[in-house]
Amino acid sequence: MSEQLAKAEIQSVEKNAGTPIKCMFNPKEYVFAKKNKWSPGKAKGGNVPEFEFGGGDPATLTLQLFFDTFETGKDVRKEHTDGVWKLMMIDEGLTDHTTQKGRPPKVRFQWGKAWSFEAVITSVTQKFTLFKEDGTPVRATLDVSFQQVVDELFYPKQNPSSGGVGGGRQWTVKEGDTLASIAYSEYGDPNRWRPIAEANRLARVRRLRPGTTLEIPNLA
Repeated sequence: MSEQLAKAEIQSVEKNAGTPIKCMFNPKEYVFAKKNKWSPGKAKGGNVPEFEFGGGDPATLTLQLFFDTFETGKDVRKEHTDGVWKLMMIDEGLTDHTTQKGRPPKVRFQWGKAWSFEAVITSVTQKFTLFKEDGTPVRATLDVSFQQVVDELFYPKQNPSSGGVGGGRQWTVKEGDTLASIAYSEYGDPNRWRPIAEANRLARVRRLRPGTTLEIPNLA
């Protein structure tokens, strides 16, 4: 039996995070980019000056997402793209450390258990390409740009010892969450819920209390 295709998804990592936004179709490609700052000093009689390292810029991730509701006739915005768009909007419940005002949420782009990228969304360009007779859009592409907020590699750690107990990842239980749904979000496989239950010593695996913080262990 072949494994179920893991869907890419975008998830807010804030305390009051909503339901993960699952990509209708996985992106055909994605691009990572990173820049470092180097400044030339004085050559002092030489042809090539010494360069001084001025620090690294955050890595960026850019990709295109495709959504289509032609068969159902439903508004593609309400069904899919509005969720991504709202992640660009200011949440008054979140505080920017510099301005002390509201800010958009930090997010995680996750594709199964292959890799994840914790970031903020810096740009969304939404293009509609198919409409119903009344003008309702039923097909859209989103060009999305993310900017890194956590200084780590894009790939999940491969064993628990490489990242401490639980790998430093946590999940705040929301209404409707189950161990299977959390396992799918974190590992891309709903059947791998047992490591989460064991790491948190859960006696009642069918009942999760909203607001509870769970440790998410790395899998070997």
